[in-house]
Amino acid sequence: MVPWVVLAVLGGLVAVLVALSLWRGLSGWWLRGLAGLAVLAALAGPSFQREDRRPLSDIIVAVVDESASQDLSDRPDQSAAALERIEAEVAALPDTELRVVRLGDGPGDSGTLLMTALSEAVAEEPRARLAGAILISDGRLHDIDREPDLPAPLHLLLTGQEDDWDRRLAVLSAPAFAILDEEVLLRLRVENQGAVPAGEEGLVPLEIAIDGGEPVEFTVPTGEDLELPVTLPHGGRNVIQFRVATGEGELTDRNNEAVVQINGVRDRLRVLLVSGEPHPGERTWRNLLKSDSSVDLVHFTILRPPEKQDGVPVDELSLIAFPTRELFLDKVDEFDLIIFDRYQRRGILPALYLDNIRRYVEDGGAVLIAAGPDFATAASLYRSPLGEILPAAPTSRVIEEPFLPELTELGRRHPVTQGLTGGGAEPEWGRWLRQIELDPTGGQVAMTGMDGGPLLVLDRVGEGRVALLGSDHAWLWSRGFDGGGPQLELLRRLAHWMMKEPELDEEALDATAEGLSMTVTRRTLGDSVGDLEVTAPDGTVTTLPMEEVAPGRFQADVTGPEMGLYRLAEGDQEAVIALGPSAPREFEQTVATGAVLEEAVAARRGGIRNIADGVPDLRQVREGRPAAGRGWLGITPRGAYLTADVTTRPILPAWAWLLLAAMLSLGAWLREGRR
Repeated sequence: MVPWVVLAVLGGLVAVLVALSLWRGLSGWWLRGLAGLAVLAALAGPSFQREDRRPLSDIIVAVVDESASQDLSDRPDQSAAALERIEAEVAALPDTELRVVRLGDGPGDSGTLLMTALSEAVAEEPRARLAGAILISDGRLHDIDREPDLPAPLHLLLTGQEDDWDRRLAVLSAPAFAILDEEVLLRLRVENQGAVPAGEEGLVPLEIAIDGGEPVEFTVPTGEDLELPVTLPHGGRNVIQFRVATGEGELTDRNNEAVVQINGVRDRLRVLLVSGEPHPGERTWRNLLKSDSSVDLVHFTILRPPEKQDGVPVDELSLIAFPTRELFLDKVDEFDLIIFDRYQRRGILPALYLDNIRRYVEDGGAVLIAAGPDFATAASLYRSPLGEILPAAPTSRVIEEPFLPELTELGRRHPVTQGLTGGGAEPEWGRWLRQIELDPTGGQVAMTGMDGGPLLVLDRVGEGRVALLGSDHAWLWSRGFDGGGPQLELLRRLAHWMMKEPELDEEALDATAEGLSMTVTRRTLGDSVGDLEVTAPDGTVTTLPMEEVAPGRFQADVTGPEMGLYRLAEGDQEAVIALGPSAPREFEQTVATGAVLEEAVAARRGGIRNIADGVPDLRQVREGRPAAGRGWLGITPRGAYLTADVTTRPILPAWAWLLLAAMLSLGAWLREGRR
């Protein structure tokens, strides 16, 4: 009826009055005290309370691990049989329910998040009703630090067999980038796990393949770190695939394979620029090549032809003697690209030197000729041994008229000229003022000039590449003449195509991956391509059509069903790509074990049982008692209930308390009056 503070103050006052009565020697002090207590009790309002309770069932949470490692061997059947038995056992228990949670692979490559799934399941249920939790798994989880605080026993039903074993190939370290023609070290390890049978230890065969090519086999030991020196064959992405032989009775071969993707970069690109008669475009080439810090440029310029006689002694024409023999005979193979800019034969470079350059191209080198009027004369490079590899012949006509460079149909598909800024059906770039008339003898015409005549001709000769630009006026674009144009973009692409950058190959199949999705791109000079064949890590083959997204460029978007190595093929083009790691986290450890969960299970008085030995019975045990024994697992009944109604009845009515206090006070007065 009143706050507890008021009751406390009144209680103190009653105590003081009783003490005063006792001090004065009043014989009824105890009756006065009882009267005060009766008043305090009336103010406190004591009552009887009755609750109408409805009992609630106990809840058991069963988490079924259905991650990738649980698909191995007979584990799916073991899990299904265990869950069926648990459902039957729970159904036989009074007032007990079962909540089943199924768990797949974690996002990305996070593995089996078993404790996360258990925590989320427990959080959705009333804590007071949790009687136990049962995990059906191989015990290979990757989030043990997320274990929940359970008020009931935790058990593990372990899949797998005692004689399970597996072999795994692990890449311990690999660089993301490497310099071409330089060795890089990869560290590998082949390890066996589980009950390895006799004969599977020791030496095993290891296959290594680059970019899906023919594999090379080696014999390596198991259980040791291996250092493998590798030299990348080309620039751009190099996919190196490793595969170790599959042993008899092995759980899976998914982790017998590993893929390393290394981007090959050139340390320094060596370019030899040979300039003839000086002209405004010479500075353009030099600026382009010098602006790239990865290019080592050697510039050879002929300023004084041999026929010019001005009386200057030969030993005073230069500070040092130019090493022509060393450059064009001894060290020509060290260059990645040789550019002839308006060069004509003047006796400086003998036919032997030029013939050596022809051989250099056929063996894999690259030559670019930017032709000026000299190309149409008798001193043309075409009339040297280089003429055997050039894709067009001069007609001896030099056109000195403005013209607009245009892309051919093939040029709109070729990576060198495809999508050049301003190069649409009606080019939006400036005109050039001079063109050397050419007669194509081979190669591919990517650009045309006056009256549709060849302007840029590209060709492959042997292992090398040749490009012929039939004008020396590309520099007009960089000066902004008539609106300018993409001169820098064109020349840079041209130089990189000749240096065999993979991104500029005419015929190529490439793929980029993000998560479990990849975009496959097919570059071609043809009008159409066939269907894309995708071979998944498990060997299944899927055929998909490819859609044209740009001239000469076809694409297909693919979503892989699982992580691993995918092989792509279209026509004679092949590629390999890894979605996620080639051996996902799920397959790092595949042999079933309860060691990871042992501490967590023991802390909650639970048990770990192998399904292969039979699924144990479920029993009810009291809280605090061991919850696992031979052939059985225990759950703790919680006795939870729901209060449906509460009835409150006072111990005495108010008038009775008043009467009791009055009688006690009167009794004290009468007792003290007799004295």
